[in-house]
Amino acid sequence: MVHLLRHCTMSEDNQLTDSDDLQERLAEVQTLLARHKLVEDLVHRQEGPRHELVEDLVHKQHLHELQHKLEPMHPADIAYILEALPPDERLIVWDLVKAEHDGEILLEVSDAVRESLIETMARNELVAAAETLDADELADLAPDLPQGVIDDVFRSLPAEEREHLRAAMSYAEDSVGSIMDFDMVTVREDVTLEVVLRYLRRFEELPDHTDQLFVIDREEHLKGVLPLNILLVNEVDVEVGALMKSEFVEFEPDDDAEDAAKAFERYDLVSAPVVDPEGRLLGRVTVNDVVDFIREEAEQEQLAHAGLREEEDIFASVWDSVKNRWAWLAINLVTAFLASRVIGAFEDSIEKLVALAALMPIVAGIGGNSGNQTITMIVRAIAMGQVQPDAMRRLLRKELGVASINGLLWGSLLGVAAWWLYDSYQLGLVMTAAMTLNLLLAASAGVGIPLMRQKFGADPAIGGSVMITALTDSGGFFIFLGLATLFLM
Repeated sequence: MVHLLRHCTMSEDNQLTDSDDLQERLAEVQTLLARHKLVEDLVHRQEGPRHELVEDLVHKQHLHELQHKLEPMHPADIAYILEALPPDERLIVWDLVKAEHDGEILLEVSDAVRESLIETMARNELVAAAETLDADELADLAPDLPQGVIDDVFRSLPAEEREHLRAAMSYAEDSVGSIMDFDMVTVREDVTLEVVLRYLRRFEELPDHTDQLFVIDREEHLKGVLPLNILLVNEVDVEVGALMKSEFVEFEPDDDAEDAAKAFERYDLVSAPVVDPEGRLLGRVTVNDVVDFIREEAEQEQLAHAGLREEEDIFASVWDSVKNRWAWLAINLVTAFLASRVIGAFEDSIEKLVALAALMPIVAGIGGNSGNQTITMIVRAIAMGQVQPDAMRRLLRKELGVASINGLLWGSLLGVAAWWLYDSYQLGLVMTAAMTLNLLLAASAGVGIPLMRQKFGADPAIGGSVMITALTDSGGFFIFLGLATLFLM
């Protein structure tokens, strides 16, 4: 007996082939919007007995042309265009999009843009958009939807879909269950390939990224997998059980999605089954889900590294942007003030030797750059699962060795330059020593900060560059000016 769960695939015929095509389409949309606004303003200024009729005709003509441009586009490309437009133009384009694509587009746009679009939609529009999505997709969109919309959609779903949605929403955000797809093909091991092929031909298309069928028993326990290439090249009278693979990669819904992503990369997987602790098949994870997860994780890490709390709509209001950025700027203000106090403590030394004021930013800047290199390498290694907290001592020794060599090499070069510019070999020696010590400080912080944050359960990437810059600035000023005060005054 062969089982096929409901599936819904999205045509990719209208997918743009490269970024140049997408940029060209964006430029065309922007040109049409600009022309629409210009003509509308001109018509609006004119007065006449048929002014309203002319204005309405012009309005419809340009919007029709714009809609004609948008209709063949893939939802992901429309999402890109929406993110690139300011709010007023974004809403014009959003109103022209066919309603059946609303749900798919809402899934593709960034969180910030999605929030702005949902705010403009009526409850019935949101329900209609949500009803076009599969349970796993709806679970991704649910946190941004009003509870009333979720309740309406939940009541409208068939019992099986309702259970899928309830299950998808119950899993942790970064778990395999949160990216699991319920859309798959299952077969029994006691049927022949002829039965399988005859059944599959009844469907217009298979679920996306179907590279294998899942072999289950009557209690839904996963027995093995049947790759499509094996299905297609063998005799039709052979039973599934004789050809299925009993060794395969599988996950449980509570497994870490990041670990699953590493497995997909390591074993070049296209799809993998998800089973419960008793071995019953629940769903599958596909490579497109994994790619989306990796992209979102990379974007979050990039934002966190710069001290941003969340993804920001580039056309967001000033107040929204301020709320997103203020926290680490406040911390940076405090650290900058501390750095200024370090400089203030050596005012007398700077007054006696003005060269110190010209040279100290070099020491701090090189230290900050070196520290950011180190912390980027460590955070990446942690994300790849290559580093554990107990590796700090070994990594620290290695990074201190790199910092010592770089410090002596580039510090000596700067020391010679300082000697030549200011005719003082003592200043050159101070420059070399300060550079080396600050790079050692940067290496220690670059290793210690992310590993300590990991040890205490915090995100190793958050605010790393801000903390490194603060430390190497204050530390670099203190080391350089302190050495200069001791040996040059």
